[in-house]
Amino acid sequence: MKQESVQSQPGDLDTRWHDVIKRRSFLAGLSASGVALSARELAARDKDDRRLPKGDVAVIKFLAAAELVESDFWQQYNELGGVHGGNPAYQLALQNLDSDMPQYISDNTDDEMSHAAFLNAYLVSKGETPVNLDAFRTLPSSQATGAKQIGRLTNLMNLTVDTSWYTQYRSTQNPDLGGGPFPQAVHIVNQPSIPLDDADTPPDQKQPVPPANHRQRRMQAIANTAGFHFATFDQKGSSVYTNLILNVSSRQVLRVLVSILGVEVDHFAVWHDKAGNAVSQPLAGVTDPETGVRFPDLNSPPFGGEEFQTNLIFPEPCAFITRHFPACSVIRPSLRRNAGAVVTATAIANSQLFLGQPQEFFDAVIALAKAADAARREPFDDDDD
Repeated sequence: MKQESVQSQPGDLDTRWHDVIKRRSFLAGLSASGVALSARELAARDKDDRRLPKGDVAVIKFLAAAELVESDFWQQYNELGGVHGGNPAYQLALQNLDSDMPQYISDNTDDEMSHAAFLNAYLVSKGETPVNLDAFRTLPSSQATGAKQIGRLTNLMNLTVDTSWYTQYRSTQNPDLGGGPFPQAVHIVNQPSIPLDDADTPPDQKQPVPPANHRQRRMQAIANTAGFHFATFDQKGSSVYTNLILNVSSRQVLRVLVSILGVEVDHFAVWHDKAGNAVSQPLAGVTDPETGVRFPDLNSPPFGGEEFQTNLIFPEPCAFITRHFPACSVIRPSLRRNAGAVVTATAIANSQLFLGQPQEFFDAVIALAKAADAARREPFDDDDD
């Protein structure tokens, strides 16, 4: 999805949003969404049963859609590389980044699926319609051993991964205050993060360090790409949650979003650490023989220094709110122009994660994003302390 397509939506936002719903039945009923609450459960709603403000609903719906997208690609990673993953060579390549990678992948998958299910169930409890993307589960699966042959929302076979977060978080600059541009740590363009088929799998299923032959180098580069993609998505997720939290009115919705944000930040810290292992010894220098994507040693010339140092995973203090305050270590960016829903959705689409989806899909996602960005705080007392 190109940036200009985001800005060319004519007419009133509400009108366009209802057009999207009508055109594709984008938001379906309870049974289609997989969110089924019994009459007893619905009757046991919160003591304050007022409908949420329109803006809060828009924010939750956008984040529910984002969590459904995230759940979709994590399920693909889990099928191949999780604890019970069915592709041993891919598992071993991921374990070269950290021996616990299969467990982390399985746990991250569970977390994202729980977020999607909770946000949709929360919408239902407030009398709102949950988000359903099932009509767009049409993209093909990997043909590699271990992958289920089902329709997907996301495409992990041709990614362009923005790795500028790596240098951004090592910088003392803040993009919200004009800092940057931040260089890419690794130039990952048109690269798979999962094996496409069994031709990508080393025949003996071993993945030595450093990889010795064509298939082993290919598989390790694929796993390294996954390591960076994990962190890239959670960095964007942490920023967009931070931004959209400022738009909600309900204290309970605020509690929901802050609580999920903490988990997204936790994920980012873990994946940030693992990505660093792909660009340090003994894995440094791995190059995909088919795409040419190379994972250099970021601790050695022409790299090196704090901008690229691989064992730095905590954000450097930077200017925050105003340059007149002392530097502060924070999530950044967090302003709408850099971390809003539309900016985030556009960046994710530009990574080719949705390669193969129809324009209708992008229209629907952008409608959700615009509604979330348009939300504004309003008086709403639902103190549940």
